[in-house]
Amino acid sequence: MEIILIKTTAEDHHIAKLTALAIGLHLLEAVFPSPLPGVKPGIANIVTLYVLYEYGFATAAWVSLLRVFASSLLLGQFLSPTFVLSLSGALLSLVALFLAQHLPKKTFSAISLSIFAAFAHIAGQLIIVRLWLIPHTGVMYLIPIFALAALFFGVINGLITANLLTNLNSRLK
Repeated sequence: MEIILIKTTAEDHHIAKLTALAIGLHLLEAVFPSPLPGVKPGIANIVTLYVLYEYGFATAAWVSLLRVFASSLLLGQFLSPTFVLSLSGALLSLVALFLAQHLPKKTFSAISLSIFAAFAHIAGQLIIVRLWLIPHTGVMYLIPIFALAALFFGVINGLITANLLTNLNSRLK
C-alpha cells in the first residue's frame, strides 16, 4: 500500500480554519430559535465575504459550499428540505457575489455585497419553497417580510465584514 502525501501550505491551513469557523457559526446559529421560521442572521456569511475579499471567489465558493454540506451532515439534515433550502440559498448567493465582485469597489463595498448576497439567498430559498414545498401563490406574501430581514441582516453582516477587513488590513500595515 502506497501512502500519498498531499502538500499543504499555510494558506491552505488558514482557509481550513476559516471554513471550520463558518461551520461553527452555522451550527451556533442553528441552536437559537428564530422568531420567524426561516429567518436567521446568516452570521456564517461574514466568513464567506471575508474569504471573498482576501482569497477570491473560488475559495469563497468552496468555503460556502463546504459549510452547507458539513453543517447539514452534522445537524442530521443532509438531503432534507432544510438542506435543499440552504444549498439553493448559498448557490444563488454565490452567483450574486460572483457578479457583484466586478462592480466598482469605490461604490460597492462589503456592505453592498452582503446585501446582494442576502437578497439572493432569500430569493433562492423562496424559489424552492414556491416550486417544491408550497406550490401556491400565497408564498409571495412572504417576500416583503423576508426581504426586510435580508436587508437588515445583510447590512449588519456587511458592517461586521467591513470592520474585520479594515481592522485586519490596518494591523498588517
